[in-house]
Parts: sequence; structure tokens; C-alpha cells
Amino acid sequence: MTDLAWIETALTGARPQAMGALLRYFRDLDRAEEAFQEACLRAMKTWPVKGPPRDPAAWLIFVGRNAALDGVRRDSRNTALPADEAISDLGDAEADMAERLDDSHYRDDILRLMFICCHPDLPATQQVALALRIVSGLSVREIASAFLVNEKAMEQRITRAKRRVSEANVPFAAPDAVERSERLAAVAAMIYLVFNEGYSASGGDVHVREPLCEEAIRLARLLLRLFPAEPEIMGLLALMLLQHARTAARLDTEGNIVLLEDQDRSLWNRDKITEGLALVDKAMRHRKPGPYQVQAAIAALHARAAKPEDTDWQEINLLYQMLERLQPSPVVRLNRAVAVFKLQGPEAALLLVDPLEDRLSNYFYFHGVRGALLMELGREAEARTAFDKAISLARTPAEAAHIRQHIDRLMAEGKAKVQAKSA
Repeated sequence: MTDLAWIETALTGARPQAMGALLRYFRDLDRAEEAFQEACLRAMKTWPVKGPPRDPAAWLIFVGRNAALDGVRRDSRNTALPADEAISDLGDAEADMAERLDDSHYRDDILRLMFICCHPDLPATQQVALALRIVSGLSVREIASAFLVNEKAMEQRITRAKRRVSEANVPFAAPDAVERSERLAAVAAMIYLVFNEGYSASGGDVHVREPLCEEAIRLARLLLRLFPAEPEIMGLLALMLLQHARTAARLDTEGNIVLLEDQDRSLWNRDKITEGLALVDKAMRHRKPGPYQVQAAIAALHARAAKPEDTDWQEINLLYQMLERLQPSPVVRLNRAVAVFKLQGPEAALLLVDPLEDRLSNYFYFHGVRGALLMELGREAEARTAFDKAISLARTPAEAAHIRQHIDRLMAEGKAKVQAKSA
């Protein structure tokens, strides 16, 4: 790894820890971010010459804090910050900072940072954008590209989020046990939103945005380090690992969607699957089931099946029933219908799907699943109508192309029937 690559990796890894501590010092998102950016610039200049510090996070916190204070001093016509050469040799100051990071400050700082990004006054889109900017350090351009908006619009979204946090007078004290419990679910949901945006992009020419998936997994790992005994966080990380493990097989060489049962399972990432399965097993031993654990258990059953026909659809159906009890949702019922189709056939599955139309009328997958079931039942005209609706709701070219394949199949089968009758 080159010096520059090592430095970038170190800066990315230290960012949440350093940003959290700087936020604790300055009680201001903008000032903390500016301080961290200044520290990163100094790191890029001094680390290649002086060598890496013993603790990059401690170095960045120390330098960032002093850089921000230097701005205050300049305004007050006070002493300037020491030269870069002096900063690279922090001595006891860095050791003291590293020692402090080993105690509860580390945990509390990062939790506070995540909790602020997931403040309940913020809409979900602003929570995700703010977290990607503040916690992950993605540029405004990268975030705008991920959400298919222009940079100016995304910068305004992030600015509004910061302003709402400031106006809400969010407390910067260390989060207590009650707040942690209440807000942990919001942090987990924010991370899963980031993952889903990468796993099935909401628009544009790209169906999968792997960097967002990887970033969500990195954040979940960080959260699990803070809550190592929390089974739902284990479930969240396991779920994302097991889903992301299939990425290489989800699209064919032409960019078309490949259904799970048709995927080349040799392309699945076995390392991610192994880690995900271990996390599922560990979470289940706690006997405190939650929605992420149940979804991870479903993904684990797919991952454990060497061939599609080995899939334990009976157990998947039972898990979806459990998920419905824990988290009632028409989307969960729609997913369960697929398992019912595998066990009992298209007619039984359609009995579950049809009542969902009012609530899922604008959901691409509802019309796709319904069209596939109608096609299995030989109700070609109704299937074609459902597929047409699905195409109108498709978010990516890959989704639209996938539905057109079903329509092409319907047309081919209809043509064959006509030819058979005339023969």
C-alpha cells in the first residue's frame, strides 16, 4: 500500500472517533467538521515526512482541536498554532489523548455523533445524507451522485439538516442508557437505509451502488463494536453481509437482473456468507428475536442452500410469519407470498397478494410478483396488465428490462398457442 493510500485508509477509519470527540469539544457540527478537515490536510502534509503517529485518531483530535482554537485566537489576536514540524511530535499530549480515547469517551463520542445524525426532527433522507457526510466523510458530490440529485440540492439538504439540529438545541452530554436504547433503533434504521440505497438504487442507470453497501456495513461494524452484546445489531450486520454476498451474481453480463433462484451461486462471496452465518447463530443464542435477526435468518437459509431446490421454504414461511408479528407490513406479506408460492402454488400465493393492492399500488415489486403469479396460473391478459404497471414504476433500466423479459415470455407462449391451434 502506498503512503497516500495508507493515509487515506487511516483518515477514513479514524473519522467517526475524531469527529465525535471534536463535536464534544465544540458543540457545533460545522466547526467540528472544519477542524477535522484541517487536521486531515496537516496529516497529508506531515505524515509522509515524519511517519505515522502512534494513534491516528488521537493525533487528528489534538491537531483538529488546536486548529479550531487557532481560529478563535486569531479572532481574539492571540497566539497562533505551532508549526507543522512541532505538531508531528506530540509527545505526552498525544499519549494523554490516546489514553482518554480508551475510556468511555470513545463510545459516547461516536454514539453522540450517530444520534445527532439520526435526530427525530430530521426526515429520513436528511438523516442519511447527514450521516454519510459527517460520520462517513463522503463528499457532497458523492452523496449527490448516490441519490441522483445535483450537488447544489444535496448541499442544501445537508445544510438544512445541520440547521435543524442546531435549532433543536440537541444536548451534547453523553447519552444515558435510556436514550441509547430509544435511539439505537433509529441509528440501525439509518444504516439499513444507506445499505438499501446501495443494494437497490432508487433511480438512474445503475441498479447496484456497491460503495454505499460497503459503507453501511462499515458503520454496522462500528455500531457492533459499541454494542457487542446487542443481538439486533448482530442481525443487522449479518443481514447486510448475506445480501451483499450475492452482489456479483445479481446482474448478468448485460446488466439484467438475475433472480435469486437463477443466480450462479459460485459467484457468491463465501467469506461474507461465513461471517454472516456466524453472526446469525450468535444472535439467535440470545433468544431475543427482532426484525433484523429474523430477516438475517431468512437470508441465511438462502445462503446455506447449495442449490435452489435445497431451499427450506417451509422454514422461510415460518420466519416470515414471525416477522409479520414483530413488524406488520404489506411488504413482509408480499415476501411471504413468494414462500407460499413455493410451498402451495400460485393460487394460494395470489390469495395473499391481491388484498395488498390498495397499500402497494405504487410499489414496483408488488406488480412484478402479482404478474408472475398470474402468468403461472395462465391468466395472460391480467399478467400483462400487471407487468405494464410494474414497468411504469421501475426505478432503474435493469428493473424495467427484467419485467420486459416476462412480457416477452408471455408473447412467445401466446404465439405458440396460436400456432398449435392452427396446426
